[in-house]
Amino acid sequence: MQENRLKNYFHLHFIVFIWGFTAVLGALISIDAMPLVWFRMLLGTLFLLIYILASNKSIWLDSRTLLKFLLGGIIIALHWITFFLAIKTSNISIALVSLSTGAFFTSILEPIFFKRKLRFLELFLGIIVVVGLYIIFNVEGDYFLGIVYGLISSFLSALFSVINGLFVRKNEPVILSFFQLFFGVLFITIVLLFKGDFSVEFFQLSKNDWLYLLLLSSICTAYAFSASVKVMKVLSPYTVMLTINLEPVYGVILALMIFPEKEKMPVNFYFGALIILFAVILNGILKNRKQLINRLRKKEI
Repeated sequence: MQENRLKNYFHLHFIVFIWGFTAVLGALISIDAMPLVWFRMLLGTLFLLIYILASNKSIWLDSRTLLKFLLGGIIIALHWITFFLAIKTSNISIALVSLSTGAFFTSILEPIFFKRKLRFLELFLGIIVVVGLYIIFNVEGDYFLGIVYGLISSFLSALFSVINGLFVRKNEPVILSFFQLFFGVLFITIVLLFKGDFSVEFFQLSKNDWLYLLLLSSICTAYAFSASVKVMKVLSPYTVMLTINLEPVYGVILALMIFPEKEKMPVNFYFGALIILFAVILNGILKNRKQLINRLRKKEI
């Protein structure tokens, strides 16, 4: 049993490493953010469809459920578009640190969707996150637009997570993701058609772009998702949460290795980033500690 947990723990780190590599691929792919996400979601949908068919899973759902998935698909599409816009208008480090503020936005959105009171701890940690962002804003004024896109992407990511927290209770995660990817690519297709962006040149990508897109949609999207669901059945939410918080760390380290000149930032940037990461990790530790105490009390009763 212990060996199985250790195996899944290392597997989870590998998955988080892959998620951190997503930002690097976004910087390597030469096309704009919206076409990039369109190709990613289209190919990801196809890979998930192959997985679903191979697993003999049913994809038939009622219209009300599909309408909910449509909303999730549009939100995740906009999240990815703004995330890659953040990378392309600034750099990977700025985008990932901005994205790590998702826990702060989630602490604001959760009380609204789950109808509970705002907790003092979440408000306090939110203030710490704002302090970290203030330091980064002061140091990196040239990357203002990238930070704004990153924060919008972070908010959309938090909104998507909270909404999916409601959806996943009654729906299988793989089917949920398939339809959200499908509706996301459908949404972007309508936008691109309206703008008149589809042309022969739109599909004429370089060999490197096709290679990076295949890696992004298969390993970083379809595989990472299905593997993370499997791992979460063995490891505790606390372990999963702490490990996922390492995504910006892995991503920034990879970015510094691959793009040393573009990604090297002033010391104050890393100080601000550490403040944000500290708040995110502390939030997870304290929340999971409280949940553990409540479970132990219930067992005693």
